[in-house]
Amino acid sequence: MTFIIAIDGPAAAGKGTLSRKIAEVYGFHHLDTGLTYRATAKALLDAGKPLDDEAIAEETALHLDLAGLDRSVLSRHEVGEAASKVAVMPAVRRALVTAQRAFSLREPGTVLDGRDIGTVVCPEAPVKLYVTASPEIRARRRYDEIVAGGGNADYEAIFADVKKRDERDMGRSDSPLKPAEDAHLLDTSEMSIEAAFQAAKAIIDAALKK
Repeated sequence: MTFIIAIDGPAAAGKGTLSRKIAEVYGFHHLDTGLTYRATAKALLDAGKPLDDEAIAEETALHLDLAGLDRSVLSRHEVGEAASKVAVMPAVRRALVTAQRAFSLREPGTVLDGRDIGTVVCPEAPVKLYVTASPEIRARRRYDEIVAGGGNADYEAIFADVKKRDERDMGRSDSPLKPAEDAHLLDTSEMSIEAAFQAAKAIIDAALKK
């Protein structure tokens, strides 16, 4: 039996860092599902194909290799902008959700993080976590991350972008961002990554004993 851990939450809440740590400690496979949308968009950009043709985008998504997702490349701003256009296409979402579900069945276990894992992709997952933090805290984290990497950042612009992204993710008609009814809420506003991990570990260990 495969053990699935579904982790959802808004941008910069810490779910990616937490997911990678959980996967590493438990020896599970990890998938950042947001990267699958970014990879689809990058494939379209690389091939010089339009970003507004749903049939072409779906075909690209259907042939995506989940093993070759490079976070550093896919995290670029222009890829994110393109991904936001293809991510709203129902046919693309269906294709990628099918691929994500197939990934979730890898043994001995998987950790998937994204926006709709507990509600749409893996609603039967024995552990569902909803990781969140205040918009102010999330914007500050993103600002600090950019500055630490040697970049220039405008906190107010990042804060506005975080709020805009929340509205888009929570307001979309197809698979909106929201906690699953049986998800455990982890508010990381005042938590270190280690404290968040220990809270998640207690939940996971209890589920593994069942």
